[in-house]
Amino acid sequence: MVEPVHSPPVASRRGILLAGGAGTRLDPMTRVISKQLLPIFDKPMVHYSLSVLMMAGVREVLVISTPRDLAAFQYLLGTGEELGLQISYQVQERPEGIAQAFVLGREFVEGHPSVLILGDNLFFGQGLSASLLNAAGQAQGATVFAYRVADPERYGVLDLDDNGAIVDIIEKPSEPPSPFAVTGLYFFDEKVGEMASRLEPSARGELEITDLNRMYLASGALEVEHLGRGVTWMDTGTPEALLDAANFIHSIQERQGLQIGCLGEIAWRQGFIDTDQLIALSEEQPNAATAEYLQRLARSEVQCAS
Repeated sequence: MVEPVHSPPVASRRGILLAGGAGTRLDPMTRVISKQLLPIFDKPMVHYSLSVLMMAGVREVLVISTPRDLAAFQYLLGTGEELGLQISYQVQERPEGIAQAFVLGREFVEGHPSVLILGDNLFFGQGLSASLLNAAGQAQGATVFAYRVADPERYGVLDLDDNGAIVDIIEKPSEPPSPFAVTGLYFFDEKVGEMASRLEPSARGELEITDLNRMYLASGALEVEHLGRGVTWMDTGTPEALLDAANFIHSIQERQGLQIGCLGEIAWRQGFIDTDQLIALSEEQPNAATAEYLQRLARSEVQCAS
């Protein structure tokens, strides 16, 4: 269920959705399609990451993808107008690190705070909206989202002091200093484009998001939002994770009768579109189940208002 929320204080925050990369862990499926377009139960993967940006109050989104796949994202998402969004697109000729998103999107984020989400990350749960809005309300500095995992050695891990402040971020440590992994969701202030332009490629030839976060840490401007036990985070970049995510979405939706990552519902709950626009959106849906779901939401609103 999407929690009803208000727009964040920083209304001009812009979002980047990074949907590039080769998707080698999902080969051979990704030889013909971007991994972010693969289905997670009843929706393409990218819908779930876009929904998180929308829940953070973001209405201007830049989608970055490969020369092969960008047209498919344009066909799927369009301009975003029917959702009250403005979606634009940028080609990533070669994947050269997550922080490259701010080099490619520097003009897009110039003068604006921003949020970057990786297109293969799925977030859901009670309290997520509050965490998103708390990070979106920070006008200065950067915020990373931490999630407790059983296998932190697979991720970038937070090293925290006794007060819970970040001391360092360590990539795939053999001896993790904490169980808190850094997720693929990052909030930055308007300085991020300039700071990303100063990054040097790492030993593997990439502009590392960890190095960008460390620049903010060095200036005392990096905060952490801890996602609690009521929130689920999944990196869906492997066949096993893709299956787990699909089963999770199916189970929740079947049990509750509510959809996860339904862009029309989130746009409506966020106030990006009104009830009449929601009804019009439902009438354009070729999927009968989605159309009925949106119409049911609209009827419930009309009944409550009468």
